[in-house]
Amino acid sequence: MQVIQSVVKDCPDLTKLFAFVHQLRSSTDPAMNSVASSLSTRQLLRIAKRLAVFPSKDFHNVVQKACLARFLPRLPKVSLDQALEAADIRKDMQNLDTDYSDKDMTCEVKEGKLRIGRTSIPLYNPENRTKVPDILFYENHQHLMVMEDMMKDFLLGEHLLLVGNQGVGKNKIVDRFLQLLNRPREYIQLHRDTTVQTLTLQPTVKDGIIIFEDSPLVRAVKEGHVLVVDEADKAPTHVTCILKTLVESGEMHLGDGRRIVPHDSGMKPSAELIMSHPDFRMIVLANRPGFPFLGNDFFGALGDIFSCHAINNPDMESEMEMLKQYGPDVPEGTLRKLVQAFGELRDLADQGLIAYPYSTREIVNMVKHLQMYPNEGLTAVVRNVFDFDSYNNELKETIVKTMQKHGIPFGATEAVVNLARLMPLPKFELKGKLQISSQGDRKHTALMTLPMETTNVSMKGPIEIAIQKFKLEKEESRATTFSEQEAFWSLPMNETTVISDIAVTKAENRSQGKGSSDIIHIATANPVGLFTLNPRTSEAGFIDMYDLFPGISGSYRPRVKLAPLAEPLDDNLLVHEEVANVLLSINYERGEVVRISSSSLPETQIEKRLFPSKPVQNPNPYKMLPSTLPNSKGTVIFFKQGGDEIIAFTGPHTHCISLPVNIEEVLQVGDNKWTLTATDNKKYLIHMNADNDFIFSHIDEQDIDLKLLASAPLPLSDVQLSKSLDKPTSGSNRVVVTPTSYATILSGFPDSSSIEVFSVPRTPLASNSITGKIDPMLGLLGKSTSSAPASKSRGAILHLPNSGQIVRSIPPWKLPENVYEKDQKPRDASGFLEITDVVNRTLRYIPVPGATRTSPYTSWLYDISDSSVLMAPASNDGLVTVDTGGCIRMWETALVNIERSLEEWRRMIGYGDDKPLQVTYDKESGRKADGPKHGKTDPTGAAHHGGNTWAGGTGGSNTAGLGGIGGPYRLDGGHSKVYQVPQWEKDQVPEEVKKAAREMAQKAFKERLKEINMSEYDAETYEKFSGSVRSQVQSLRVVLDSLQAKGKERQWLKNQSYGDLDDGKLIEGLTGEKSIYKRRGEKEPELGTPQEKPKRIRLVVDVSGSMYRFNGYDGRLEREMEATLMMMEAFQNYEEKFKYDIIGHSGEDHKLEICKIDKIPANNKERLVILKTMHAHSQFCLSGDNTLTATKHAIDSLAEEEADEHFVILLSDANFDRYGISPRRFGQILRSNDKVNAYAIFIGSLEDQATQLIKELPMGHAFACMDTKNLPQILQQIFTSTMLSSS
Repeated sequence: MQVIQSVVKDCPDLTKLFAFVHQLRSSTDPAMNSVASSLSTRQLLRIAKRLAVFPSKDFHNVVQKACLARFLPRLPKVSLDQALEAADIRKDMQNLDTDYSDKDMTCEVKEGKLRIGRTSIPLYNPENRTKVPDILFYENHQHLMVMEDMMKDFLLGEHLLLVGNQGVGKNKIVDRFLQLLNRPREYIQLHRDTTVQTLTLQPTVKDGIIIFEDSPLVRAVKEGHVLVVDEADKAPTHVTCILKTLVESGEMHLGDGRRIVPHDSGMKPSAELIMSHPDFRMIVLANRPGFPFLGNDFFGALGDIFSCHAINNPDMESEMEMLKQYGPDVPEGTLRKLVQAFGELRDLADQGLIAYPYSTREIVNMVKHLQMYPNEGLTAVVRNVFDFDSYNNELKETIVKTMQKHGIPFGATEAVVNLARLMPLPKFELKGKLQISSQGDRKHTALMTLPMETTNVSMKGPIEIAIQKFKLEKEESRATTFSEQEAFWSLPMNETTVISDIAVTKAENRSQGKGSSDIIHIATANPVGLFTLNPRTSEAGFIDMYDLFPGISGSYRPRVKLAPLAEPLDDNLLVHEEVANVLLSINYERGEVVRISSSSLPETQIEKRLFPSKPVQNPNPYKMLPSTLPNSKGTVIFFKQGGDEIIAFTGPHTHCISLPVNIEEVLQVGDNKWTLTATDNKKYLIHMNADNDFIFSHIDEQDIDLKLLASAPLPLSDVQLSKSLDKPTSGSNRVVVTPTSYATILSGFPDSSSIEVFSVPRTPLASNSITGKIDPMLGLLGKSTSSAPASKSRGAILHLPNSGQIVRSIPPWKLPENVYEKDQKPRDASGFLEITDVVNRTLRYIPVPGATRTSPYTSWLYDISDSSVLMAPASNDGLVTVDTGGCIRMWETALVNIERSLEEWRRMIGYGDDKPLQVTYDKESGRKADGPKHGKTDPTGAAHHGGNTWAGGTGGSNTAGLGGIGGPYRLDGGHSKVYQVPQWEKDQVPEEVKKAAREMAQKAFKERLKEINMSEYDAETYEKFSGSVRSQVQSLRVVLDSLQAKGKERQWLKNQSYGDLDDGKLIEGLTGEKSIYKRRGEKEPELGTPQEKPKRIRLVVDVSGSMYRFNGYDGRLEREMEATLMMMEAFQNYEEKFKYDIIGHSGEDHKLEICKIDKIPANNKERLVILKTMHAHSQFCLSGDNTLTATKHAIDSLAEEEADEHFVILLSDANFDRYGISPRRFGQILRSNDKVNAYAIFIGSLEDQATQLIKELPMGHAFACMDTKNLPQILQQIFTSTMLSSS
């Protein structure tokens, strides 16, 4: 630190950073030592210089950048992150560049200076402008941030190293960077045959004579140009290492005897001396090391002499911004599908599940193709990229699945169009008239007989609730079939959660700069919570409000309603819990909750008794009417159902209006206009003017009796109205819904005093429909629509204003019989969407797929809605639904929108835990172990505890069962409660009893083995295990394909300056090349070199009694068998590259040979025998544990074998405490032999045993895997971790 502070002027305080670096250097982990080498003193000096000029407290980003953490193998990367967290070096969230607005992150050249973001640099004035790059470059936010970061290092005089995958735009970024700086460029591309001679001299034939000219490197040094070295990872490391002295000291010896020296060396120029130009810079481009690019680790060899930058594919928004410029005529939806699909493929590549990281280059070429040939199908264009991968069936399956998931119709044809059948809607008929009372009946509520009391709103809070953020998996529905459904997501809910309401904050109501996407809100009860989802990005959050409401009891069933607000309050949401009459304002972006109270809206006390003395007789009468036309005041109406009060919330005030009638229902019919239905079914119109005065008018019904269920808040246009009524008509109007009509148009309402009522009568329910029976979803199937209160229809009826559609959510039993032919009605539908198109006079019924889960409390939903599918309108006449299982679906129902989407879809095609809980009780048996026996079999299957008669019981003595003492072997009767005898009582079993039990167990074990070997191949049993890990086998094979040769071999080393003359280098020798010799020696294998020896893998499996004993608790034995089968299937056909065996350990043996290296299972039957052997041994073996002995023996014996690499992988449970195993001693054994890479994977854990145990073991050598789908990623971490360790 003293050295750096003495060299760097105004050096910032780097004490924490230096302490972290010294901690890494002192680590005994080879991977961490390799990471520490990236933070050399030279690199720390560079960091200090940069921080002195460009201050930042974000040491986390500094370390990540210096180590190129983005491209570290997964295990060292995780270890580095853990070490950073332990050193209290975290991301500085307050100083991240995320506060850059799009306006800040721009690029401009002005007054002789280049500005990128907030950094400026004077433009260069070159003598030779012809070598300044001039390229087509479309700027985007992420690339500008990278170039600003490069500019900072350029200002400090640093040479740059850019590392990234192929096709991410490294060359484009560098060329654009030099173009903006006005700097001439020299370019050289390296390859595997590049030598020191070709790096410095360039042979050219002139007039039949070979002459040598200066290479681009020498020209750049002489003339002060920027040398761009491309594909630096492809050249041999001993060649690229000659760049080290040039970058480090400015000196370099050329093959012809000349010498490059720094410009400030004080030497005089001569024919032998080349003075380095002060403006000379070098920018080196390299791919990340390893598979699939098979390049050398250039960063590991020379990284610390450069300022390093990791170049990633652009983020989603940056990539969209760039692609829109490449393909301005390509539909934005198509671009977004491509970006999302390729983004997921890159994530799969990062996880090691596929080999090639598909880059921006591929997607740009596809968009350019679509721009030039718009009529060519997207499917054919995508196939141009993936055709080579079609030879690998598993990889092809992964790609097709990913493409279809994001709506790219692989395999779809024009014929696969499944739209609901259009049925004609009868003509509208004049049914009667309405008369609104004239102005003479007007009464000002503040002055007349209808008083209005205005009070201030009381607010408590805010309190902050942590938002649980996560990303949902979006499933596009139009991949192979075109239907009205666009996409769907599944919310992560527990089995007791009940969906209560859905609402949408529309993009048009959001503040400028907050995004152009709708925000979907889902309210839940039991517990009360709020989900939010951005459908464009699939980013979701959950606010748990469990602590804000009383606990769920027999009398309290919360009903939660939502009301979104408009700007400037668009990031807030009103949440009304109707039972307790609690009103909250929630900021769903920050998690701030404010409790709103008013004397006009009294809260209801909830009885907290679990079993109430009597049911609730008088439920809370106050209902919230969310506005579909939210305004800047945040006006929300509440009404007292059955009472005479309306409460209007307008910002900080509430207005309580007393009415001369009792209210049954209130519906919004315009901005600040509502219809009121009294309990006697009389209708009234209420209008609130700008002064918050309320005008009350009576609506007289003439020859008609309307029961209003829902109303459109906006009118139909004159064109729509005329088309609906089939005659020229104009003026004010509203579409309403009644129980006896599909749709009713009130022509002249609400602005005229005389109103005509046109209606389309609804076809009555078929007489043979199921009525009066129990609905499995709602409880009461046969509830009549006409008798249902209108308040229950709010989530089940809505209006889409632009298309003039009425959408109703109906249960399956209400579906008319003529919609489907016989036996064609969908059987698994949770409901249907009835689409009444009043403009086109059509009727459709769209099936909603059945819910994937059903809560036992779903009957609560009947208190909320008649339908099991709740709806909310979205932007552009879209529709969002949610079912009882928490599945959110987006729909497109407007015919105009469907026709447009179908045309785009055709162009894309190319046309012209449910396991039962097992509870374990530790209980003294009070019995003696006096002789083992199998026990009687209870034909009733009843559970037995603590006896000594029945087989399969728990906590007993002498018989076969679980948790007892003195029995011959374990036998799981499948019961949920297990009584466990303490270990000390087991230890007191007499030796003669133990011996007898052992002999009986051995006999049963041998009989079982005989039965296994003699039984026919059990395909069903094998498929049970194989089917669970089939996709994981493919993922693991991708990992195995990517593993490289590690061991050193003696071989001929070529391109040497001494040794034996290489016959293949005679011509080079004649032309002056000096590295024309070869010699024998050990050489690190090049990436991609075939292995001379196989990698040796030993799988050590735990087949002790605890695996069988606790299998019913967490499925650990089955999980271990699945993991073993996955490895056996994955290693099939890799016998030359990998050699493996399987060793078991239990309480009676530490080296049970389950699968020998020379008897690898060749078919499914042989693999099944191994699985059954593991299961049988675990059932019949003695209690005890030999984990330490087995691990030590496996490591020591494997180290004696010759192999490319040695791996010991231990599968075990984390039940160390029971047998007194020391984690410290176990960790020492794992690290006992440098030749063997040993790792432990814990696949069983009681509570957090595994988590705590991993913390006590060497970092990166222990993992917890409670789901076999995570095992390939763990094995990838294990295998790739050796890339950073020395052989």
